[in-house]
Formats: sequence, C-alpha cells, structure tokens
Amino acid sequence: MDTKTKSRYPEIYARSLRDPEGFWGEQAEAIDWIEKPKKVFDNNAGIYGRWFVGGVCNTCWNAVDRHVKAGRGKQAAFIYDSPVSNTKRTITYAELLDEVKAFAATLRDLGIRQGDRVILYMPMVPEALIAMLGCARIGAIHSVVFGGFAPKELATRIDDAKPKLILTASCGIEPGRIVAYKPLLDEAIRLAKSKPDGVILLQRPQAEASMTSGRDYDWASLRAAALRDGKSADCVPCVATDPLYILYTSGTTGIPKGVVRDHGGHMVALKWSMNGVYGIQPGETWWTASDIGWVVGHSYIVYAPLLHGCTSVVYEGKPVGTPDAGAFWRVISEHGAVALFTAPTAFRAIKKEDPQGKHVAGKNLSKFRTLFLAGERADPDTIKWAENILKVPVIDHWWQTETGWAIAGNPMGLDPLPVKYGSPTVAMPGYDVKIVDEQSKEMPAGKMGSIVVKLPLPPSCLPTLWQQDERFKESYLAEFPGYYKTADAGFKDEDGYLFIMGRTDDIINVAGHRLSTGGMEEVLSSHPDVAECAVVGVADELKGEVPCGFIVLKAGVTKPSAEIEKEIVALVRDKIGPVAAFKLAITVNRLPKTRSGKILRGTMKKIADKEPWTMPATIDDPAVLDEIGVALKGRGYGS
Repeated sequence: MDTKTKSRYPEIYARSLRDPEGFWGEQAEAIDWIEKPKKVFDNNAGIYGRWFVGGVCNTCWNAVDRHVKAGRGKQAAFIYDSPVSNTKRTITYAELLDEVKAFAATLRDLGIRQGDRVILYMPMVPEALIAMLGCARIGAIHSVVFGGFAPKELATRIDDAKPKLILTASCGIEPGRIVAYKPLLDEAIRLAKSKPDGVILLQRPQAEASMTSGRDYDWASLRAAALRDGKSADCVPCVATDPLYILYTSGTTGIPKGVVRDHGGHMVALKWSMNGVYGIQPGETWWTASDIGWVVGHSYIVYAPLLHGCTSVVYEGKPVGTPDAGAFWRVISEHGAVALFTAPTAFRAIKKEDPQGKHVAGKNLSKFRTLFLAGERADPDTIKWAENILKVPVIDHWWQTETGWAIAGNPMGLDPLPVKYGSPTVAMPGYDVKIVDEQSKEMPAGKMGSIVVKLPLPPSCLPTLWQQDERFKESYLAEFPGYYKTADAGFKDEDGYLFIMGRTDDIINVAGHRLSTGGMEEVLSSHPDVAECAVVGVADELKGEVPCGFIVLKAGVTKPSAEIEKEIVALVRDKIGPVAAFKLAITVNRLPKTRSGKILRGTMKKIADKEPWTMPATIDDPAVLDEIGVALKGRGYGS
C-alpha cells in the first residue's frame, strides 16, 4: 500500500482484520437492536461462524420506522421515475411507513407468518419495494425473482423456496413492448410441484391480466381495504441470524442456488458501506440504476439507502431508448442525485449511441459527484470516457450476489485512494483477499491466480445456501480449504490493488499458456471505434483454445468493419504478443446479455464450439444468439 496516501483506509482495513469483533461491534452501534447480540461473532455457530449471535432486531424498523421517529417523515424515501409508463411519484418516509404497515397487515391476514416464504415476481414499481419491506416487517422471508423470468426457471425457484404467497403484476414494460407476467406465472405454478396458497396481482393499466378464481387477490382492492380499515402490523422481533431473504443466483441448470441473507449482519455491513464505500450522507439523494431482481437492487435500491436515511431513486427505464442516450443525465439532473451506481454495460451502451457525450449538455449535474460501476469488469476505456464527459471520479468496485456488498472498492468515505485503471482498487474491511494457485499457495504480486477470501467472511455475506448446507460447502469452501472461492481470477499488484480479469472459466489455455480474456478485452476496447466487446476461447485442434473477439462499433463509424478487425488483431499482437494467438475478430451489431447487463460469454463459446446449449433464462433478447450464430458461421465456426 502506498504510504504517501492520506487515506484512513490502511489503518481501518488493518484493524478490521486484526480485531474483527471490535471493528464490527462498533459498526453495529449504528443499528437499533431490540436485544443486543450476545456475541459479535461466534466461531462455533453455522458453517464458518455467524455474526451478531443472540441479537434481536427488525430490518423494516431500521429502514423506515426509526427515521420517521427521528424526524425524517417528510423526507422522500423513494422517488419513482418511470419513463416507460410516463409516471413519477415521490413517497416520503411517513407515507412509506403507512403503506408498509398496511401491506404487512394484509400479508398477515392472508396467513403469512414469521419464517414463511413470499416470492415477488415484479417490475420496478414502488409496490415491489413496499412488499419487500412488508415481508421484513413481519419476519417473512422474501425471494425476488426477476420479472419476466421464464416459467420453467420460476417453477424451480417456487419448488425450492416453497412460498405460501406469490406477488406479481400484470406486466412489465420494455421499450416498445409490454411483457405480460401473469401467463408466465400461471404456467410456472402449473409446472411447480409446490403450489402457493395465493397470488396478489397488481393490475397495471398497460395490460390487464385474468384472475384465477379462489387463488388470486387484487392488490389495489387489498390495499384500499387495509388503509380504509386502519389495518397495521407492528415490527416482529427477528433473530439476527434468521434469513431476511433468499436470492437465487442466475444459474440455469439443476436446482438453483438460493443465497441466504440474514437480518443482523446485512444491516450492519450495508449501513457502514453507504458512507464507508460510497461517501454518502443521510438525507442525500442516491440512485442505483439496477433492478430489484438482482442483488444490487436489493442492497442499494432498497435496503442500504433506507438504513442510512437517504432518498433512493427507483428507475423503471433503460440507459438508452427511454427515450435516448441522455436518460441517465436527465434523472440525475431532475432529482439532484449525488451519485449513480450502475453496470459498466450501461455506460458502454450510452457510449455507443452518444460517443461525444452530447446529451450531457444543458443538464444540471452540479450535485453529482461520483459514478460507481460494478457487475462486470469496467474496462479502462469506458472509465476514461465517463470521466471525460462527466468530470467526476468514476469508481469501479467488485462484489457478488453471495456477498451482498463490495469485496473490493475505493472507499470514498475514508478519503479515497488513487485510481488505477482496470482495478476495483483494494479489499474492503473484513475481506482478507488472497490470490492463490491450485494448491492454495499464495501467488506473488503481478501473478495471476484464483481469487479467494480467507474465512470467516465479513457480515452480510452468505452463511449458507437455502436448505443446502452441503452444496454451500462443496460450491464455495471445498476447493480451497479455509477460504471462500469467488470463482474469479486475477492478481494483486505491488500496492495491494486487485485486478479482476474474469471468471476462472474465462481464463483460456492457448497452447499451455493461461491467458485472461479480460486482458484481451481491455485491448479491444481501447480501439477508438469499438463501443464494447467480448472475448471467448473457442476450441482449436492445434492449440486447444484460441481467442475469438466480438466487437460492437460506435454509432457513426464509417470505416469498413474488415479494416477495423485487422487493426484489432494487430493491436492484440502488439500489446499482448503472438502468444495470444489472436487472429479472429468479428463485428456484430450487439452482444447477448442478461437483463442485468452481463455478457453471456459461456453461451457464445458453446455456439462457436458446436456444443449443446440452452437458452439462458435471464437473456434480454433471445434473437441476439441467432445473430451470433450467423456471424460465427460466416467465419467457419458454429453450425
């Protein structure tokens, strides 16, 4: 670590590893406890130990009630901004409390009790967030499944969680199309072995859904009756180690992995992160452009901003197309957001449509001070582009569904460290991150290996998988004993900065040389005409694997794509060397992605290698895979 820095980070990080109980015990003081924990950390509890054992608390109380009690009732809790439905709505903390109390009472009237599961299959509307908080209020365990998820995949999650109740809406709204949710849900319930007792349906004006007699309840009618009758549910005392929610990872094969998040550790870590990681003060307006179907939405649209007493923007729209590539600047300007957290792919989409950043002109970004990126590797070219047009720090950080908050980042609340392009900076407090080889031996600085975290994991990280302790151990703890396996590969430099070069599956073996697709993508994205790219290893009889680069060009590029492809092959040869054996660059109109913006590299590789593949349940537009197949066939790959 650079000793010349004035950041408080080195001292705080060192203490979090030296005295974890003292450090996290202090952070826990920021939470209201019904009963304080008997132990900050119990090494003998759970699979690798549990945080805040014996503590009793309520997440909804800490997110809503206590702020109203402290005088924040008139402050906006959520600002709902939906360009796709042309709707805007502000909900104050006091209004949110009334809505959550009434909805929690409705859940209770329908037989939901502490520990029962409730699945949400919802679009980005305020009712979804109210429902999450309503579940937390009465100790029910919510499991949000991304709205529009395929029936078969939703059915596997219903069978795993066994919900008593499912909450849904008649539709989601995408640019230019309405996605009817109810037929998908009805089919999922038909396929599932475990049947819910009931469904609460939010009818949206864009599409009316049919009701199943004796099973379905109308959301608006239930809400109106609860408010009219003054129904209200108090916060139920929850044990700190009880589950707050289950969130399924986006795998599409076999039984899904249900990541468990507990009440106590989750609140403590998220509350600390709002200032420690993001530098945000209570009362400020914060915007996370994600979806509640993903962990980023859970942590930083709903829970962390409310635990910290902030105003959270809830955006139902896209970075481009609702209506144009200036959508993000309009939201920041209109609502006075001090920071934005989104995926790098969103900025690559904006860069592709508006490479000069012309849409920023005329927008009031005077309050805006930081852009945070996470979800995929943030390539240096995109970061520099964003810095140039926004004139604010652009901070990459790295975390996973399993952790619930940043493993590595640049701690803006502790006086930030110097930025190194391509690095999410350093490990956050509580994470003892190591780079190891196959024998769990630590690698020297600059050498690539598997990224692991020494046990125990800090608060908020998963204690296990839902009802699958053995699978948790096998998936995350068995390969590197004493460590949590992130399944990411990378290295640390001499200053302790982490470089995440891709999933371990994305490290390709070219004639015995282990090469990072992330490193190659960095070179491809540095070409001035490239908006975004993806590199996958494709099967090769001679070398085992060779890299194939897919490139999407910026809007307005007139140079022939064949010429750009030749330049890119030369660029990789120059920057990485002949060892990369990079000879195949293919121009495509777009890349296949999940709805959270992750590029589906694994599926692209299977198409190229003529291996059997299934349509990923989370894909944004299935037609893109046909386009990839055609492009590969034109170069002699695929079928």
